[in-house]
Amino acid sequence: MIEAVVIGLVAGVVAGLLGVGGGALFVPALTIGLGLSQLDAEATSLLAIIPVAFVGAVRQRSHGNVDVRTGVVLGVVAVAGAVAGVAIANAVPERGLEVGFGLFLLFVAGQLVWRDFRGDRGSGAEVGQGAGERHL
Repeated sequence: MIEAVVIGLVAGVVAGLLGVGGGALFVPALTIGLGLSQLDAEATSLLAIIPVAFVGAVRQRSHGNVDVRTGVVLGVVAVAGAVAGVAIANAVPERGLEVGFGLFLLFVAGQLVWRDFRGDRGSGAEVGQGAGERHL
């Protein structure tokens, strides 16, 4: 259980700092650190991310960094995606989930490197704007 506490603490800090969480942090930590299967790690991650996302969003909103309307739309629509995703995850062989997850992480890493290469920092802020005045 100590491992779960450490994983939770580190993932929470990284999620709050970088806006990443859930699958990107919890799943590898749960499979490597706790020895969960890919499917169990993904399912556990979905539960674990609820309080992390809630607290992170509330704290970011207090700094004026949340587009509430867009967040609500994404959340509502993502519920249908989650239903479909759970069905697919339970139908796909474990190895397929592992490979798919690894490819997804490589894709995300590649996008971050590409953005950095292009010089696109993605802040959304223009000169003279405060944190709460970003254009989306």
